[in-house]
Amino acid sequence: MSMKTRQYLLIAGIVIFGAISLPSVYAAPTVEILMEKTTFTYCEKLFYTIQISEITGEPAVIHIRDQAGKSSSAIPIPVSKLQNPIPSMIPFEAEIFPVGKYFIDVEYAGAKDSAEFDLIDSGNICIPITIKQVAYSWINDKMSDGFFIDAINKFVDKNIISIPDKINEKNLENIHIPKWVKNIVGWWLEEKISDNEFSHAIQYLINKEIIII
Repeated sequence: MSMKTRQYLLIAGIVIFGAISLPSVYAAPTVEILMEKTTFTYCEKLFYTIQISEITGEPAVIHIRDQAGKSSSAIPIPVSKLQNPIPSMIPFEAEIFPVGKYFIDVEYAGAKDSAEFDLIDSGNICIPITIKQVAYSWINDKMSDGFFIDAINKFVDKNIISIPDKINEKNLENIHIPKWVKNIVGWWLEEKISDNEFSHAIQYLINKEIIII
């Protein structure tokens, strides 16, 4: 075999090997949404994982849309691992999210994926996130007992926690809550007890006039 023929075969082999190898080396990044569950109810928090094939330094961009096609604004999500858990900080509330089917759309480095889930109403007692913000202020002594109870009266459904009708702006300062009740509120804020347990505890304390209104 001549030297020229050997050179030709060597070059051909390199080209063929490269053609086989390059797609795996330079494959476009992929992205996938992994859902542990596809049915959520009020008071639960959305949770999913963004799985990528390689880290490019770009964020993943998320949109959440409802079955009518109404979509959220773009939500950039930093991704620093091949699997990135995405827990929602806020639970589903009926005032914001109607029952129905929802979709999560993700785009990452040119790759796209979608996942869907259903939101149902299972009758869970769900206290608005607004009250948690108020409760943080109250347990840190930045709000009076009266204003805390007044916030519950205004923002929590009467069927969940019923405040006596006699509460008004004039007697807010007369409302007294024992200091140890802050432990119960703290457990609720730390999600050690549910909205249902919290609401029953507060209602019991009101009914027994341990919380004096």
